[in-house]
Order: sequence, then C-alpha cells, then structure tokens
Amino acid sequence: MCNVFAGQDPRRYASETRRLRLNGQSTSIRLEHSFWMILDQIAASEGVTTPCFVSKLHSEVLELRGEPENFTSLLRCACLVFIESSATERPSLMAAE
Repeated sequence: MCNVFAGQDPRRYASETRRLRLNGQSTSIRLEHSFWMILDQIAASEGVTTPCFVSKLHSEVLELRGEPENFTSLLRCACLVFIESSATERPSLMAAE
C-alpha cells in the first residue's frame, strides 16, 4: 500500500509559488503542485481563473471569519473539501467490492 504513496511522481509534491492579487495587494502563495492542480480544477468549475477564485475565497473568509491565520492551509483544506464532495457524488469503489 505504501508504494502507492511513496512511489508517486515527485513533481506532484514539488512546491510551486504563484504570484497573484488578494484584495488588490500583490502576494505570492506557495503550495505543492498537486494542490495547484486541484485549485485550477475548482476555478474552472466555477468559470473563473485560479487567481480570481483564490482572491474571491480570501475575501469571503475575511468577511466570515476575519484574516485567516494560515491561508495556505485553508487552501489545502478547500482542496480536500472539493475532493470529498466530489467523492460523495460518485459511487464508492469500496461498495462494489
């Protein structure tokens, strides 16, 4: 089982830094490539660019909870929420066994 995780392509977990604007301020965000791929997918499903999606998410978090302590962690968890919600929409592979 660990080979599935240990044997993955190192590019998946390589860090990637992207520059974007959050509420009009230029900043950079560093995430693993896999998380950027998921954020790109979420943005596309919303019909916006990834920087636009990330900025909108940041604005909504500010409005709901104030400045997040760790916005990159919030982005990673947003990716998990997206994956989890996508998984509940698909039939479970475990149920077929």
